[in-house]
Amino acid sequence: MSTARATTVGAEPILLPPTGLRASLRRIGALVKRYMYLLRSSGVRLVELIYWPFLQMLTWGFLQKYLAGTTSPLAQAAGVLIGSMLLWDILFRSNIGFSTTFIEEMWSRNLGNLLTSPLRPYELVAALSLWSVIRLGVSMVPVAAAAYFIFGFNLLDLGLPLVAFFAILVLTSWSLGLIAAGVILRYGLGAEELAWSLAFLLLPLCCVYYPVSVLPDWLKPVALALPPTHVFEGMRSILLHGTFDPTELWWAVSLNAVYLVVGYVTFSRFLVSARVNGTLLQLSE
Repeated sequence: MSTARATTVGAEPILLPPTGLRASLRRIGALVKRYMYLLRSSGVRLVELIYWPFLQMLTWGFLQKYLAGTTSPLAQAAGVLIGSMLLWDILFRSNIGFSTTFIEEMWSRNLGNLLTSPLRPYELVAALSLWSVIRLGVSMVPVAAAAYFIFGFNLLDLGLPLVAFFAILVLTSWSLGLIAAGVILRYGLGAEELAWSLAFLLLPLCCVYYPVSVLPDWLKPVALALPPTHVFEGMRSILLHGTFDPTELWWAVSLNAVYLVVGYVTFSRFLVSARVNGTLLQLSE
């Protein structure tokens, strides 16, 4: 239960913001509701959420269809391409949802207002994380359904591991979003390109469309140190061989725990620095 507290400065009482889990959840819910109203008010934003993943799904789906109709050795792996694309888009769209929502608060010069309100930094992070999952659902559910009806690819064929894959990719996207948000706080909006490019930096290292075995030996440890690599290796194992190695899952979960801590510490330290230096209200290029 949350109650407002009062204190006094001289003879004047000052009402302190309510504390407790209930009050915290209300603040997080209010921020998510604000983002929902912004999305509802702009049809262009809603269309954009679905447009890009749908376009990629069509591109890789037609390539898969072509390869499946040839005698090439690649035909066996053709069905993996669209699955790889859909899983990669979970990571990318969740990361974009987190990062761009944070950047929009800076574009509108609203971040300083939020952080001088009773809203705690961890509540802001929680709201951004929750909103990224909601945006992901809006964009990926229709695209996954279209992949089934157009190309006959059912993402649910991955079975229960799909839930774990989804969670791992979303957690990784939050780590990337926290790091990008921290760097933007430190260097201003001139560093906003990092929000879009950081995930693409991982694309060749996470072995989205090919196995780890094709990488040079010196690069394999780098790839295996990234949680998404284990997701895509697990997906290929299920689709190509019908087997699932839970070891890949536990590696990904453990690595994600490390990266989430690193991401949150990075964000928190740069936020404290921005507050101390008084730059929250004058962040710019």
